[in-house]
Amino acid sequence: MIWIMNKPMDVKLPDEETCWQAIVERDSRYDGVFYFGVRSTGIYCRPVCPARRPRRDQVIFYANRDTAQAAGFRPCRRCRPDEDTPEARTRLVVQARRLLDQAESSLTLAELAKQVGASPSHLQRVFKAEVGMTPHAYFASRRLERLKTQLKAGQDVTTALYEAGFGSSSRLYEDARQRLGMTPGEYRNGGRGMQVRFTTFDSRLGRVLLAATRDGVCKVSFGEDDAALEAQLAVEFPAAERVRDDAGLSDWSSMLAAQLEGNPVHMDIPLDVQGTAFQQKVWAALRQIPYGQMRTYAQLAQAIDQPAAVRAAARACATNPVAVVTPCHRVVRSDGGLGGYRWGIERKKQLLEGERTSR
Repeated sequence: MIWIMNKPMDVKLPDEETCWQAIVERDSRYDGVFYFGVRSTGIYCRPVCPARRPRRDQVIFYANRDTAQAAGFRPCRRCRPDEDTPEARTRLVVQARRLLDQAESSLTLAELAKQVGASPSHLQRVFKAEVGMTPHAYFASRRLERLKTQLKAGQDVTTALYEAGFGSSSRLYEDARQRLGMTPGEYRNGGRGMQVRFTTFDSRLGRVLLAATRDGVCKVSFGEDDAALEAQLAVEFPAAERVRDDAGLSDWSSMLAAQLEGNPVHMDIPLDVQGTAFQQKVWAALRQIPYGQMRTYAQLAQAIDQPAAVRAAARACATNPVAVVTPCHRVVRSDGGLGGYRWGIERKKQLLEGERTSR
């Protein structure tokens, strides 16, 4: 007989035959899903333990390490299940990130897992929970950062693509174009050859700058005066043709102004914002939060089906380039605290109060 000690009522263990088969096959998909104790030895293990398989009638399944240890079992010295702790997971992710940061070409999940001494499924699950994206997506984002650094340093596009690990295929070139919001050549030249139109207007939260590329709004920011706002825009697009276009952007700026004054409108504004796949996912979820409502960072992480990525979701909020249009101000801490805001906590407070009273 196999004994199964269940998890809390809201979590269901696999059936006993599935559990046993996972041990027989050392199936890495179940690593961290359950642990098993061996009555004849008094130890408990992971399903992927490389030690000799126990007799089936000596196995007891546990949902977690704590219940196994409470039942008197000691951790196995081969698979070290006791090291699957928050601290150990953090060390694992730090090690994996270091390898990905140093990698000149993409590593498969299996290759990376082997180098850090973990199963692929366990590494994938832990990495995504801690970082908010898979190892593959993380490498892609770091590769993009290397490309941007090379281009900003004046490197020619072909060499920069190679040295960043992109190769020369048109598909990878297009991927860089989509993530940068412009072609690599345009980015290298600080937006040279591009036109960035902008307008500024007054609001109860101070001066507002709205800027747009040919594809949509790329920036909405708050400031105390136009000079500072335009200087920030120049830092992002130093070589672009920056043109004030109050009339051409009046429809979008009017929508935004009305929203800021507490008059909810449907802001049908196309966006051209740069970000990783994870950031784009978070920003899309933010735009689904109704006017006058709030969500916690934990609820935001749940909304993108990554409940463990709370800190990563918060970081994505902090890097949101289009204030109010993508309403990151509607996300607060679970304890009711406002949390942070890129444009100042007082502005966040005023935005929330304005939306609450105008509903």
